Amino acid sequence: MSSFNQFIHRSSLIRSSMNLAIIGVLLFSLGGCAQITSLFDRNDGDEKDVRLSAQTLAGKGMDEFSNGNYHKARKKFDEILDYYPFSPEAMLAKLKAADSNYYLGNYQEALMLYHEFEERYPTNEAMPYVMYQIAMSHYQQIDRIDRDTSGAENAIREFSKLLRAFPHSPYTNEANARIRAANEFMVNHEYFVVEFYLRTEKYEEAQVRLKYLTNTYPDATITPKAKKLLKRLEAGDPPGFNLSSWFKDTILPDWTLFNSDKDEAITAPP
Repeated sequence: MSSFNQFIHRSSLIRSSMNLAIIGVLLFSLGGCAQITSLFDRNDGDEKDVRLSAQTLAGKGMDEFSNGNYHKARKKFDEILDYYPFSPEAMLAKLKAADSNYYLGNYQEALMLYHEFEERYPTNEAMPYVMYQIAMSHYQQIDRIDRDTSGAENAIREFSKLLRAFPHSPYTNEANARIRAANEFMVNHEYFVVEFYLRTEKYEEAQVRLKYLTNTYPDATITPKAKKLLKRLEAGDPPGFNLSSWFKDTILPDWTLFNSDKDEAITAPP
């Protein structure tokens, strides 16, 4: 082959390679890697990979959500957020993806999405519900009284924010009731610490904790009992073999016990 023909041959190869590269970029910009794969790596009998519209995904996601299939629903809503982040359906997808995570027990993921919704759509009519769900995501993470109390602390803070922002929302009664229940949990945690001090015969530390408890939570259910125990310790008569009788049922109480209007309570997970 002459030098000229070799030059023409090489030039043709280069142009072909450039054309393929340009086509690849255009295909990627139009449809992404998944569509490239469907065009260039298709086997006989395989179905074409066609992405559903945001409206169709929203409908399917809501159907799954309504039937309690939260894992499948979350996938549909996530797909909208991934591929159609500026569509009219994105707002619904953000909220229902958060709800799906909430009902799956993925509270940290739910909190992230609720906060994103709160920041992006601050004037949306669903804001009381979103703030309520943020508080509930913390409330559901309240642990045993011998462990971290941040779930109760955060729930109290977020329910209080809801009450300040929307004092007459449908969630007002329940928010107040759950705040009281979470406060009772905090009191019970303090009382549990008192029990630890008594079992290790650290009576002065127990008295300090009881004084803090009775002064900080004067209206708590356990406060009268705590006052009686404090008097015994101050009199030098700590409970001995019957110590366990002073520390019963120190757990997170049922919030409905503090609901002032049970008939109007919002149905929600305990």
